[in-house]
Amino acid sequence: MTAASPYERYRPLLTNLAYQMLGSMSDAEDIVQDIFLDYYQLDQNAIQNEKAFLVRMATNRCLNLLNSARKRRETYVGNWLPEPDVTYGGSGTPVDPLAYSERNESVTYAMLVVLERLSGIERAVFLLRETFAFDYHEIADIVGKSEANCRKILSRAKEKLGASAEVPPFRSERADQLAKAFIDAVEMGNTESLIGLLTEDAVMVSDGGGKVRAAIFPIKGRDRIGAFFAGLSRKGLTARGYIPAYVNGQSGFLLLQDGKPARVMTFRWDSAGEKIEEIYLMMNPDKLTSVTNADAILS
Repeated sequence: MTAASPYERYRPLLTNLAYQMLGSMSDAEDIVQDIFLDYYQLDQNAIQNEKAFLVRMATNRCLNLLNSARKRRETYVGNWLPEPDVTYGGSGTPVDPLAYSERNESVTYAMLVVLERLSGIERAVFLLRETFAFDYHEIADIVGKSEANCRKILSRAKEKLGASAEVPPFRSERADQLAKAFIDAVEMGNTESLIGLLTEDAVMVSDGGGKVRAAIFPIKGRDRIGAFFAGLSRKGLTARGYIPAYVNGQSGFLLLQDGKPARVMTFRWDSAGEKIEEIYLMMNPDKLTSVTNADAILS
């Protein structure tokens, strides 16, 4: 049996790390391609730890790109949200989220959103330790800082994230039920039921990127969110036909228009897992290009 190449062994890991660092699958894939183009020009016999070397290359490139990306976001139209990773079965039913979490060292979409609170180096150390389970001495070598400094950086990152640093489990039948109840309430125009599924201080964030019409500011409070959807219903503008999907391993929905992904909706739940704290609505077509299996759904 032929041994797997470095590209085959480490591409999934590096792509996942870069995606979680940047919140963009397209940028992550570009970085990984560039890494291996450069890597194969090196004397690989001189590299003692192949995995650590490649992870260091990915981390450094992500940190550099983050600096320029955050400057570009200053002129971004409306709210900026990460690009969602949407998975679902060809029958229109979502894939098993447990299988998703087992094959990917991943974080939820809600976690990707709150990671924006961190600086680049805080984000790198947090992900390397909490998601990818690297030892501190490995992290220190990857980011070029002492182990003690890395521990301080992680502590600072967790302090910034607060309770959000606790990653919820991927699989939750209750979350599936509540998500379905929410989308049913939206599509049927049942404002009372919709509001009942939200925490009092719930927030809805939409990202249209200036490409499609979307709320440019977060809508705060369950009554205002309810009023927003009620207004759409009165005007006959409620989007219908959402397909259940898993967005970064958790309950969500995908809307297709003319066979193409048009919207992705997912949620952040309260600590009890009984109500929705945040609604994320991705509408920017540039961030829906990596949605998979759309053709299978229509077959």
